[in-house]
Amino acid sequence: MINWFKSKNAKTQKLTTDIHSHLLPGLDDGVKSFEEAEMLLRRFSSLGYSKVITTPHIMGDMYKNTPDEILEKLRELQGHIKAWKIPITLEAAAEYYLDEQLIKTIEENKKVLTFGNNYLLFETNFISEPLNLREFIFMATTRGYTLVLAHPERYLFHHHNIEKIKDLMDRGVLLQLNIGSILGVYSKEVQSLSHKLIDLGYVHFLGSDCHNTFHMDALEKATKSRHFRKALSLPLLNNTL
Repeated sequence: MINWFKSKNAKTQKLTTDIHSHLLPGLDDGVKSFEEAEMLLRRFSSLGYSKVITTPHIMGDMYKNTPDEILEKLRELQGHIKAWKIPITLEAAAEYYLDEQLIKTIEENKKVLTFGNNYLLFETNFISEPLNLREFIFMATTRGYTLVLAHPERYLFHHHNIEKIKDLMDRGVLLQLNIGSILGVYSKEVQSLSHKLIDLGYVHFLGSDCHNTFHMDALEKATKSRHFRKALSLPLLNNTL
């Protein structure tokens, strides 16, 4: 069994791959144009990133993106990146919202956009723990997916019950912390939990969750923070992709 906790001999790594962003224009609440995507990708490159796995929302009636639509937009942006000569490899997966549509997609073995070792990035509502969360975890993992929960520090039902997060890990769910949470861009409570998760070693991936310039500014500032540097000493999976 892999030990995700920090070892005495852990070395600080440099983050070169981002696994959570919204950089495909017009698909969700992320960038609105290819020009905006270009600006953000150049800033990723200047921070030392060589790969960005962008993850548009797939969420019920709000964002009805399909895998084929996402991949078509990805090819279009990849063409621009080549023309712009930005030294970034761009791939795409999706950030799935846990709803009946996702459950049906998994049950019927329909096409799902994953990254790396069949990692499936998902999120839930922010207020209350979904009643079907554990059932979904069992169903998805038995079908060969490795679930990655986006920004566990942002869910209110985790803020006073760290054992819920530990239970998810025990069920095989990996955790992706938002880098902006380290700075407190969502709230002080989210910041506090993000620091605690780093201190405990309950982080498998770091993600920018970059939608726009605001998030990129936070990403740049966070790289200078103590808890970001501490997170880099954990056995993160980002650079294995």
